[in-house]
Amino acid sequence: MALLVGGIGVANTMFISVLERRREIGPRRALGATRGHIRAQFLTEAVVLSALGGLAGTGIGVLVTLGYATYQGWPPVIPLIAITGGVSGAAVVGTLAGLHPSIRAAELTPTEALAAA
Repeated sequence: MALLVGGIGVANTMFISVLERRREIGPRRALGATRGHIRAQFLTEAVVLSALGGLAGTGIGVLVTLGYATYQGWPPVIPLIAITGGVSGAAVVGTLAGLHPSIRAAELTPTEALAAA
């Protein structure tokens, strides 16, 4: 459920980013940036945003687990797959959530993007 909520948050953030950065998209397209360049820019931004969030969440989870295990006198055991799964899961959700906004940004023609500015 948390990944779904996070994905919706990333998608909304990226839609707002596309709307606010139309002034940037127009000149870039007019100067020769292809649709692929624009799509890659926004998709990369979505993946990095969600991967950093996943890294922060996983880090907090590891710290809380270590603290509780130490408090209880237990040996702390955190499987590496749990850490990599948390970060990679967030990156996958970010990729899926960023696909539509990045495609939408890439579909803007230079004149549409400049007219909206």
